[in-house]
Order: sequence, then structure tokens, then C-alpha cells
Amino acid sequence: MYETVRTEVADRILTVTLDRPEKLNAFGPRMMSDLLDVLDAADADDDIRVIVVTGAGRGFCAGADVSSGGSSFEHRTAGAAHRDTGGRVALRLFSCVKPVIAAINGPAVGVGASMTLPMDIRLASTSARFGFVFARRGIVPESAASWFLPRAVGMQRAMEWVATGRLFGPDEALAAGLVRSVHPPQELLPAAYALAREIAEHTSPVSVALSRQMMWRMLGEPHPMAAHRLDSRIMGQIGGGPDPVEGVESFLAKRPPRFPGRVGKDMPPVYPWWQEEEFRPLEP
Repeated sequence: MYETVRTEVADRILTVTLDRPEKLNAFGPRMMSDLLDVLDAADADDDIRVIVVTGAGRGFCAGADVSSGGSSFEHRTAGAAHRDTGGRVALRLFSCVKPVIAAINGPAVGVGASMTLPMDIRLASTSARFGFVFARRGIVPESAASWFLPRAVGMQRAMEWVATGRLFGPDEALAAGLVRSVHPPQELLPAAYALAREIAEHTSPVSVALSRQMMWRMLGEPHPMAAHRLDSRIMGQIGGGPDPVEGVESFLAKRPPRFPGRVGKDMPPVYPWWQEEEFRPLEP
């Protein structure tokens, strides 16, 4: 169905595999389009609870496809008319209503690293390598990395990685908080799936979708009162609904929960971000 990615659903988990192994899954306009379509379809499918993103072969994503040579970053439009392709994917990930786990199985360089920043949890293989190499290519960080990276690891580490453009390994990524854990290659996907199943089997889809967007959006708020207003507003809408009832009753009965809520039809009407114009993802 797609030219540059493969998709598979099992146990309510969508696996998205970047699939250009002969080019270490290098990123280009076709991959951008494929990923945007995949994320749109995943958000619309209530049978999908979690998305896991990984790479085919020995790489995660080697960065932008520069096979056209020195003109690889030249664009026919400039200034406000130009939309960075990696940024379009990053913004779509940011607005996603499903949690996204990155299983980084090999080199993740340039856009291959920055596209993982709006994913919620990142796991790495011992064979992973990272590099925010933009300055070594004469360009600037893209995929909105100047917003995401300092929030992930702090300004000092973010600026070191961007200013030097050097490659670094999974242990440094773990120490800085860029990744959650490091695994032998054969254990990476099982670890990602174990985490995904914990989400899929034990939590409310609506609760996770709301929580994901609340936490991302609150990163930009200057005072916790904004969070207090928002969570008060949402709790007032959902507190007496079927999911909280099931959550409490299943806890008291010591049985697994069976949450009836679905993201596609049961999000509270007060929830603003993907309804109001200022928060809508820009059109691809």
C-alpha cells in the first residue's frame, strides 16, 4: 500500500516500519506522504491503541536522502512559502491522539533523529547511533527540533549536540534522557511491544489521548494555573462517564478493566485542540 513504509497491526498495536533498507531508510517527500497517511489512518481507527515506529534492516533512518548531491536541500520555494517535510511529520506526530513509541534499531541521524522527538517514548538498540548533524551539512535543525530537543534534554545538551553535529551512542542518549532504555538488538522490539501492551490492555483510550495532548500542550504554558483550568474542565466532563466508572469498579473487583470509551466518538466536547483553528495541523 505504501512505497516507503510497512504497516502491521497485532494486539491493537500498529507497527510502522520505515522501509528503504538499501538506503538506511533515508527520508524524502514520499516517506513524508506515507507517514502522514499512516498517522491519519491510525488516529481514525479505534482498534489501534498504540503506534510503534522502527526501521527495516540495520538502520532506523539515516536522515534526508541526499542522493541528488549538493542541491539536495535546495527548494523551489523560499521563506514562508516553504514547508519543511520533516516538520510536517513532526507536527502531525505532535497532534496524534495515539501514543507513539520509537524503537530505534540503528543509526538515527538528522531528520532520522529529530522525527523521534515528538514521539512519546524512545527505546534504543545497542547498535543505535544518533546525530543532530545539521550544522555539518550547512543547514539548521528541522522537524521543529529547536522546539522539541531542548525540552527533551535541556538547552545545554541540545546545543552541544546541534553545535558539534557529532554522532553519539545509545549510552549517552540514555544518560541525557533522549531515550528511555537501551536493549540488545533482539530485545528491542519485544521491549517496545511489552510497553505498548501495558498501555493497550490496562488503560482507557480516551484518557490516554487526552493525557498525551494535555502534557505536550502544557510544555508551553508559563503557569500551572493553565493546567489546573484545563484538567478541571475535562474532569468535569468525563468524571461521571462510563470509563471512570469502569476504572473504579474493575479496581475494586480486582479484574482487568474493559473500558467502553472510544477516541473516535467519546472525546469530551470541551476538548479544544484538534477542533479549534489555532491547533489544527497545517494541511500537508
